[in-house]
Amino acid sequence: MSARTTRTRLFAATTVALAALSLTACEGDGVDSGAPAPAANTSVAGNTNQPSAKGGSGDAKEGTGQAPNSGNGAGAGSAAGSGAEAGAGTEAGSGTGEDQSDPGLPGKCSASDVRITAANAPRPINHLLLTATNTGSKTCALPEYPAARFGEAQSVPPVAESSKPQSLTTLAPGESGYAGVRLSSGDGSGEGGYDTQTLTIPFEDGSIARVTLPSDGVFVDSTLTVTYWQTSAANALEY
Repeated sequence: MSARTTRTRLFAATTVALAALSLTACEGDGVDSGAPAPAANTSVAGNTNQPSAKGGSGDAKEGTGQAPNSGNGAGAGSAAGSGAEAGAGTEAGSGTGEDQSDPGLPGKCSASDVRITAANAPRPINHLLLTATNTGSKTCALPEYPAARFGEAQSVPPVAESSKPQSLTTLAPGESGYAGVRLSSGDGSGEGGYDTQTLTIPFEDGSIARVTLPSDGVFVDSTLTVTYWQTSAANALEY
């Protein structure tokens, strides 16, 4: 075999070997290209967890979305609660306004519940005894004192403070209360005296009792004074 033929075969063999190496390199590249695939898969696996995180975020968002709703609900609840409390407060206030007094306590007397009579007292002189009798069916409380108006008087007489009892005089049906009236001074020291035959006594509800005076009327002057209503005639004439 000639040297030329040998070189030719060696070149061909070398060419085949290089082709094989080239093919191997290509396949190696394929393996390397595939190698990132696990990384990609790992990334996918990471992404597989990521949806969970996203889901968590979604839940958080939903939670956030619910929080305003919850907040709104809470606000509405508070508003409703406030309304209910306001309603309760309103009802409570109304109830308090209507029940200012203890139901067990007597109400105030009216002229339609009480008959008032007037009589000259045997003593002291120039005194009148007023008797208020409960003609109604319920116990009632008299005013503190009789705001007596004699004749055309424009004002009521002063009250003797020393006669003030510890509490209002209350009358059960058929019971009576008493008040004394000093008509005039016994020594003539009073001023502006006049005779009258009429007497009216107003009550706190606006009603007015018209009292019949003794047949010859009474004489009053600037010393005119009344006492608080008392439970006994003797107490009413002490002042």
